[in-house]
Amino acid sequence: MTPQILTILGSTGTIGVNTLDVVARYPERFRIFALSGAQQIDKLAEQCRQFQPRYAVVLEADKAGQLQKRLSGCDIEVLYGVEALEHISAAPEVDSVMAAIVGAAGLRPALAAARAGKRILLANKETLVMAGEFFMDAVREGCATLLPIDSEHNAIFQSMPDAYDGNLKVHGVRRVLLTASGGPFRNRTVETLATVTPEEAIAHPNWVMGKKISVDSATMMNKGLEVIEAHWLFNAKPDEIEVVIHPQSIIHSMVEYQDGSVIAQLSNPDMRTPIAHALAYPERIQCGVPWLELAKIGTLTFENPDPARFPCLGLAFDALRAGGAATAILNAANEVAVAAFLDHRLSYSGIAATLRATLESIGSRDAGNLDDLFIADQDARRVATEIIATAS
Repeated sequence: MTPQILTILGSTGTIGVNTLDVVARYPERFRIFALSGAQQIDKLAEQCRQFQPRYAVVLEADKAGQLQKRLSGCDIEVLYGVEALEHISAAPEVDSVMAAIVGAAGLRPALAAARAGKRILLANKETLVMAGEFFMDAVREGCATLLPIDSEHNAIFQSMPDAYDGNLKVHGVRRVLLTASGGPFRNRTVETLATVTPEEAIAHPNWVMGKKISVDSATMMNKGLEVIEAHWLFNAKPDEIEVVIHPQSIIHSMVEYQDGSVIAQLSNPDMRTPIAHALAYPERIQCGVPWLELAKIGTLTFENPDPARFPCLGLAFDALRAGGAATAILNAANEVAVAAFLDHRLSYSGIAATLRATLESIGSRDAGNLDDLFIADQDARRVATEIIATAS
């Protein structure tokens, strides 16, 4: 078997670590071309020593120097910067790119992979939230293959017809249903949410994730971003996407058909399942996830999200309907607000308030090209920062 050559963008994060866990089980099937990280230099160095990539990439020159020292004696070239990320994403030797950099920094390398016609395993939400139209155009023009890694979108992908070509009605699809755990505050009194601490917000009941995405899960902004992603991935209108809370996180999402059938993907809440699905697609491989024992779980429950408890979800739907640069503005403001919350400079309820105020301050804005989106992103970060400073 000819091994699949992989670049992993964001290898030190949760998705990257789980990807390497699956890869390590099949040394004859996968080979690592490049790994990238940002702050966790010791962890990146350890991964490099184990998997021996050709390249290791970080964002900053001083981090590159630190990594080079730790890899002394290894035949691994250390690079830094966005251009280096684009290089390891588009290199001719690469078959597949795991796009798992968190935040807006993941957009340019994902675009480079799309334009180069790679098989893209997309775990970076911001690529579609910021620049969905431009990214999907790049995928089509580059003849790239796009496979979603988010458990929800991967579940929808698995539940769609094999020949799905982006037309829900032609394939008899009525709507897609994104499931959400509801996070740690699903049953907490709404009036007490203002006192939520970062430590409480990152304690997700089902998933092991990074701090930022854990906060997004608590506010359900992550589900709002996933609604925007689903719009671009499956060509679904806002009213063809519904969010339902499913606290057990066993059903990862569903597709409802015109005949009343609902097809769902179920598995234990472990990111190795969607990662293995995309890595081996269209084959199936064992990846270390325990078998699902429904009798032990006993009950699966569902409920509608409470708009008062999860205002960020409504803001995401509003931004999607507004179009233009609205979703990029929403995403940028959210990154700033969550960082301020984790740094104890903003209250938990202040996150949604900051997003709403930023959207209202900037207003509607067209996005004719990527530069427009990056300008909107920077403007949103500036405005959100000013709003937070005024509120504190």
